[in-house]
Parts: sequence; structure tokens; C-alpha cells
Amino acid sequence: MKKIFSLIVLIFSISFCFSQEETPPYQEIPAQNEKKVIISDIPIIKYELLEQKIKEEKDVFLVLNFWSTTCAPCVKELPDFIEINDKFKANPKFKMLLVSLDRAKDKERVIQFVKNKTLTAEVVLMDDIKRMNTWIPKFEKNWDGNIPVTIFYKNGEKIHFNDGEMSKEDLENIIVKNLN
Repeated sequence: MKKIFSLIVLIFSISFCFSQEETPPYQEIPAQNEKKVIISDIPIIKYELLEQKIKEEKDVFLVLNFWSTTCAPCVKELPDFIEINDKFKANPKFKMLLVSLDRAKDKERVIQFVKNKTLTAEVVLMDDIKRMNTWIPKFEKNWDGNIPVTIFYKNGEKIHFNDGEMSKEDLENIIVKNLN
């Protein structure tokens, strides 16, 4: 009986070891006309780091969008944002940054969402909910904390604040008007 039990344990152990194959650090190249987002991690940041990232983008037109995977209007507008990002991302004077306000413990869900929705813009997860009342007014004094919110910066200066869902046309018009 001990031999049979030992044999079963050995077989189970070997099969378990072979099933623990590591994910390669690369993914297959997508077929033509197929987008594939390759992402293995999303940085978790605090307000101060986001503020620093904005200041570092002095020579670009920055589109900063606050969103969450649990916000229906956010999820609805994201495809338009990605279409616009894909249209302008080759321009070195343009950058889009999507700031997820999901909880840090939901990071894996955010990563999966980014992959499933093929979000091609840069994504960060801002884990600073406890200090919302401190950092929200630093972005916009009239922002009451609801999302989606989109803020536009030109050469490091805020030039437009959009509270709520944004149409693709409005997004593109603001970019075209200010990109040059």
C-alpha cells in the first residue's frame, strides 16, 4: 500500500512540476490588422508621482484621463480614447495617460482589463484614495471626485478640464486645436 501511495505522490509531484511552466517574457506577434497589448505590469503610484510625471511632460500635449474598471461611463468612453491615442501617438508632442482609480488590490483585474480592451495608451493605477480630498482639488478646485474626468495639459500647464464622459469628437477637437 505504501508503494502505491508513494507512486501516486511521485506522479502527482512530477505532473505538478511540469504544469508550473513560466510564462515567456514575450508574446506572439499578432496577425496583420490585429492589435495586441503586451503588458505584464501596471505601476501603482501616489499623487506626488503623478504630479511629477505631469511636470516632466513639459514639451508635450498631455491628455490625462481618470477612470475605473467599475465605472460604466469610463468603460464606455475608453474605446474612443484609444482610437484617438492611436491616431496621434506617433506625434512626439502628444501623450495620453490613463489613470485608473481602481483599488491596488484589484491590480490584476486592471491588467486583464487593459489586455482585453487593448488599451494602447500608458496606464497607471493611482492608489491614493485615502487622500482624495487632498489631491483632487490640486487638479481642479471644482472637481467633486466623480469620474470619468479628463484634464488636458500643454507644456505642463492645465488648459482644459472635462468633468464627465467625453465624446470622441470633443476629445479630438481639443487635441487638434492645441497640439501645434
